[in-house]
Amino acid sequence: MLLDRSERSFPRVIIIGGGFGGVEAAKQFKDKEVEVLLIDRNNFHTFQPLMYQVATGTLAADAISFPIRKMFKSQENFRFRMAEVLEIDSQEKIVKTSVGNYDYDHLIIATGATSNFFGNKQVEKYALPMKSIHEALNIRSYVLQNLEEAVLRKNLLDRERYLNFVVVGGGPTGVELSGAIAEIQLHMLKKDYPELSKHEMKVYLVEGMGKILGALSEKSSSDAERYLRELGVKVILNTQVTGYDGNTITLSNGESIPTRTVIWGAGVMGQFPKGIHPEIIQRGNRIKTDGQCRIEGMDGVYAIGDVAAMITDKTPRGLPGVAPAAQQQGKYVARHILDSMNGSSTPNFNYFDKGSMATVGRNRAVVDMGNIHLKGFLAWMTWMFVHLVSIFGFRNKLVTFVNWTVKFFTKNSGIRLIINRVDRPETKKEDLAYENR
Repeated sequence: MLLDRSERSFPRVIIIGGGFGGVEAAKQFKDKEVEVLLIDRNNFHTFQPLMYQVATGTLAADAISFPIRKMFKSQENFRFRMAEVLEIDSQEKIVKTSVGNYDYDHLIIATGATSNFFGNKQVEKYALPMKSIHEALNIRSYVLQNLEEAVLRKNLLDRERYLNFVVVGGGPTGVELSGAIAEIQLHMLKKDYPELSKHEMKVYLVEGMGKILGALSEKSSSDAERYLRELGVKVILNTQVTGYDGNTITLSNGESIPTRTVIWGAGVMGQFPKGIHPEIIQRGNRIKTDGQCRIEGMDGVYAIGDVAAMITDKTPRGLPGVAPAAQQQGKYVARHILDSMNGSSTPNFNYFDKGSMATVGRNRAVVDMGNIHLKGFLAWMTWMFVHLVSIFGFRNKLVTFVNWTVKFFTKNSGIRLIINRVDRPETKKEDLAYENR
């Protein structure tokens, strides 16, 4: 039971969102004189950096998910509600949800981001996003469904659109995902589908800028591109997607690719409930904050992580949308709230960049840590270690390690299950027209 404001002994901090930032903030309040309420539409935290491995069958969904209640089982001042947040009333200091209304003294908005299709409704209708576990499982099922469909078609031209896989966006998600799909082509296709040739399957990575992994060094970007090409990925740079009708994707360079599978990783946009003043919404649908993560015009309300745009002289475009930034902001905001309760001041937030990394298939990765650049096997081992120790829960760490070890020695992703068939009824008419050509 959650007490009303007049009945509580301690101030209430409500955190909306159980991602990296929200979880980190909640942990900082352990044994403090505050009541913590975390609200999320899911009852689990997702380790998003490994979501692409769920989409490609290396890991099961529960290997990168951890129950929020179990995460905080020893934190007595913590409560959780699984609900949709409908609106924030900053005047009355109330959060309205699908399971009731909750008052707050301090509010942290850590709702993260969703896919940004930049206004292209046609692409949004047919492409596959990957910002949640559900969407990652959809991609896994849909990729496997298309391979099954390809087996049924004897004509090579009929097979083509089922065996062309296009990943849009050359950031870490797009690079890692396209590399993983290419490894399915190289190591699994012939074993599971002897009717198909690996030369029929093609993987494309489309990036609008002049290089992939734009946030990494030129050296890392160049090495990652070379690794992708060695795996057989066709990297297309300086090119935007102009349309996709569910059967053919068209590009700004005039090229068109017949494909039933377009996976969208080209951009993100903040997501948040009603109640945020429109005038403070920045590019990418992010909430503008000051140097202390506070939202202008909303007393006691903070925004952190992917949903926040900390616009300062040091960060004119905001902070990078990565887990370490969200975690550091979560720690900072918790300290800021505790300091304000004690009447002390807190210096502005200062982001410490620990480095960036991306893996490009087996034995291939790139790592930037300051002036240190790693590539190849050593970078791959570094990438695996960092991600393994960062996953919540001993069981999840063990399961992930075992799966990675088996895959290393067998070159085989074992979770190739179509649990929930992904139907696309909106393309049935186009399918019929295509088949009758």
